[in-house]
Amino acid sequence: MTALAALALAGCGTETTDAAGSRGEPAGAVGARNAEAPTDAAQQAAFTAMLREIARSCPSGPPPARTLPTDDPRTEALEAPLAPTTEAELELDARDWCASAHHEQRIAQALWEVDDPTPDEVREILNNLGYIDDRIHRLAHSGTTTRFLLDLRVDGGRLCLDGSAAGEQTDVEKCVAPRTGPITASGAE
Repeated sequence: MTALAALALAGCGTETTDAAGSRGEPAGAVGARNAEAPTDAAQQAAFTAMLREIARSCPSGPPPARTLPTDDPRTEALEAPLAPTTEAELELDARDWCASAHHEQRIAQALWEVDDPTPDEVREILNNLGYIDDRIHRLAHSGTTTRFLLDLRVDGGRLCLDGSAAGEQTDVEKCVAPRTGPITASGAE
């Protein structure tokens, strides 16, 4: 009993870092949150299935070529979205590039309705959309904005999303993660 009490006191108030080295919650809070909502095999399988379903209609291979808009309204709907323009975006394959637009839109629409989102609210919204806690990183609140990083790597992909939830000012953008291991400081290699 004494050893258990000493172990509990040793963990009180200590700060943890996630795999990427960013400061996290006190150790007790992380353990409590993980005990309340563990990511089990069924949740992981559902998450992976959701990622694959979103990417199902996306092409595989290199990123799409840039298509410039025309003034002809008959061809406007046939034009592909603009292709990657930054070096980091060029690292995404066509499937991740295409899937990112779907993820960005569904997450942004869900977060637009929250004027002053807290990290807990953002986590809950992301969870309700099917994103699991193990893939939600760096939730941090500053002023009326909550920032987050979402790891969407599956099947060898490198997709991540860097978001800031701030009501109508919400912004969710694609980023490139390393193929394996933790996501680096900026979310891009």
